[in-house]
Amino acid sequence: MITKQNYHSPKIGFVSLGCPKAGSDSEKMLSKIKAEGYEIAQNYHDSELVIVNTCGFIDSAVEESLDAISEAIDKNGKVIVTGCLGERREVIEKRFDNLLAITGSEAYKEVMDAVHMHAPKPIDPHIDLIPPQGVRLTPKHYAYIKISEGCNHTCTFCIIPSMRGKLVSRPIGEIMQEAENLVRSGVSELIIISQDTSAYGVDMKYRPSFWNGRPIKSDLYHLAKNLSQLGVWVRFHYVYPYPNVDNLITLMAEGNILPYIDVPFQHASPEILKSIPSIKSVVICNYPGKKFIKNKNKLKKINLFKWNKLMQTNDERINFKRFDFESELTILYSSGTTGKPKCICHRSGGVLIQHKKEHQLHC
Repeated sequence: MITKQNYHSPKIGFVSLGCPKAGSDSEKMLSKIKAEGYEIAQNYHDSELVIVNTCGFIDSAVEESLDAISEAIDKNGKVIVTGCLGERREVIEKRFDNLLAITGSEAYKEVMDAVHMHAPKPIDPHIDLIPPQGVRLTPKHYAYIKISEGCNHTCTFCIIPSMRGKLVSRPIGEIMQEAENLVRSGVSELIIISQDTSAYGVDMKYRPSFWNGRPIKSDLYHLAKNLSQLGVWVRFHYVYPYPNVDNLITLMAEGNILPYIDVPFQHASPEILKSIPSIKSVVICNYPGKKFIKNKNKLKKINLFKWNKLMQTNDERINFKRFDFESELTILYSSGTTGKPKCICHRSGGVLIQHKKEHQLHC
């Protein structure tokens, strides 16, 4: 009779690099590895082989990935490379000729095929499989959920579409099931990520998908509305000013999702802007513990408009007006407390700033 005492379960080492989206890919691979009975090694020495999930977005990330691959080869010798840099295999093969396999982004099957080949899959009916929420790299209280992959835009400054391809949205039922599993495991904040979150569902023409026996339209509003029913904080990242983003404001005003949207801006130089077909960027005005930013002149180049809607919260009505960098306004930020969220949102053509200095934003 096979027992856990005499059963050998191969251990797999794993190195995860890059952004939260790459981290989400790592979680799925780790979950698959655990589901098949492998153990996750804590060091190179105990590993049967090592998987390196790489990043290739900028030159420094490429170098970091190449260094991580080199370290894994030196300390273990059996290495599988996957992730964004794997899409540029010529860069990897130019430096390494002794890798077990090179795969691209979201190549879960290819990675597992390589694992099976070089560390045969264990068979033990007595081992405990992973919980429904899978293996996660984040702390227990929050988790990232990637709702789509790729991007339909061809910004000259961005390499993502060439590595990750066109937009491919996940079925909304699959996303909701993942979210539900995470909440049941104790997660209290869901952070929604993708390359272009606002475009969710465009590629599938918002085709409905089923969750708990009922159809749900695959678009950003219905995703946010159904996630809000899970009773945890829901935060959206990588949101661009599509018209449909306005529909989230109602959910924010009702307290269903966090009054927080991560909206990037790209640059202030006319020469740079003319060379960029599509614009996106982030401007950080302030952070907790510091007074209002003093270098206001550089920020004047951002064109901000009057917001002509009123937003109703449980406490008050807040009027969003034109942002005036010459006046010392309160910058809204995440305070790290657990108070009830107040309000902040974004609209195409404008940034919303709360003028009531006596109120503090909790996100």
